[in-house]
Amino acid sequence: MLKLSKQTFQSAAVIIIALVIAVAFFVLKSPPETITTVPQALNINVALAEKQTLSVAVSSQGTVQPRTETTLVTEVSGKIIEVAPQFVSGGLVEKDELLLSIDPRNYDVEVKRAEANVATAFSNLIQEKGRASVAAQDLKKYPRKYSSKEARYLALRLPQLKEAQARLDSAKADLDHANNNLDRTQIRAPYRGIIKSRNVDIGQFVSPGTQLGQVFAIDFAEVRLPIPVDRLAYLALPDKQNSDDSPAVTLENELGLKWQGKIVRTEAVLDERSRVLFAIAKIDDPYGIDGSGQALLMGSFVKAGISGKQIDGLIALPRHVLRAGNKVWVLDSEQRLRNRDIKTLHTEGKLVYVYDGLNDGDIICLSTIPNAVPGTKVKVNSTTKTSSLVNANADQIADSNTETEL
Repeated sequence: MLKLSKQTFQSAAVIIIALVIAVAFFVLKSPPETITTVPQALNINVALAEKQTLSVAVSSQGTVQPRTETTLVTEVSGKIIEVAPQFVSGGLVEKDELLLSIDPRNYDVEVKRAEANVATAFSNLIQEKGRASVAAQDLKKYPRKYSSKEARYLALRLPQLKEAQARLDSAKADLDHANNNLDRTQIRAPYRGIIKSRNVDIGQFVSPGTQLGQVFAIDFAEVRLPIPVDRLAYLALPDKQNSDDSPAVTLENELGLKWQGKIVRTEAVLDERSRVLFAIAKIDDPYGIDGSGQALLMGSFVKAGISGKQIDGLIALPRHVLRAGNKVWVLDSEQRLRNRDIKTLHTEGKLVYVYDGLNDGDIICLSTIPNAVPGTKVKVNSTTKTSSLVNANADQIADSNTETEL
């Protein structure tokens, strides 16, 4: 039988002692400390729902056009002998102001000739009246029997008298025509306006129908605004039954400048392809000639906000709170998030108008909460009323940043 060496016993003893010490440490160690983590509630901003009677604005856009634009043409021929300094592109002209003159000498001759013909015809008429008076006295003094009524009229010189009167009337008509042609040698502005273009210059020969230039009126301008069919119910547009209705319109150009106007009429026909009704907005004194405002240039592209009629029972909310599927977050009595289905009007802009799904006093979440789920506990940071959102900037209603604090 093999004898174990002393070194082997010593090694085994060391191992056994180490195992005993390890087991003792394991058995005698203290249990791990347990820490309970309480999740922190989300901080949000909320609004108390208040139903209101609101006027819903309808957005549109269009191009500014003059109410009247006229192409100036000549009615007589001749050489242009004078051009007014204001007859240039962009020139302001008053009604009946002289723009240019055509050589009037030939037309002066025609007027004098017509006046002479009138004088001759008038003289002939006076003579025939005298002869007719003498013939009537002779017939009364020496009665005679005539074979027919026509013979009696001829004896009284009535046909000659009517012929003389007709010649005088014709001569007067020729004189009027000659005077009209003479007046047409002076081209005048048909109304107060601005010259859009000029096509002729001094010394140029023109004939009837020659286009001289274009002018447009500036007493008021018009904008043709398309309104979708589903927005018509929000507006009180003028028609035969409501001719006094003129919704206010705010126009804004690309530079952010604004003008006020009103809807004065509609075209009363729906566009077959786009299914819109065109309303006409009127803007008085667009160039600010009689005022001090900025000029609304013709041809400008403008955005329009049309004031709508009053609608009862609406709740205004910032558009950013509306989630997919027409849902919003509301708070229950335990301040937990709950989904709420709502119905809104078809509008544009920064506010959305709810007509079904919310009641007075409902607490609506205004903050953007990414990855939130129903039942999430929240903490109210600030509270407002939905009635205050109508006149406020909806972009500033939510949190100062779009990330919710944890």
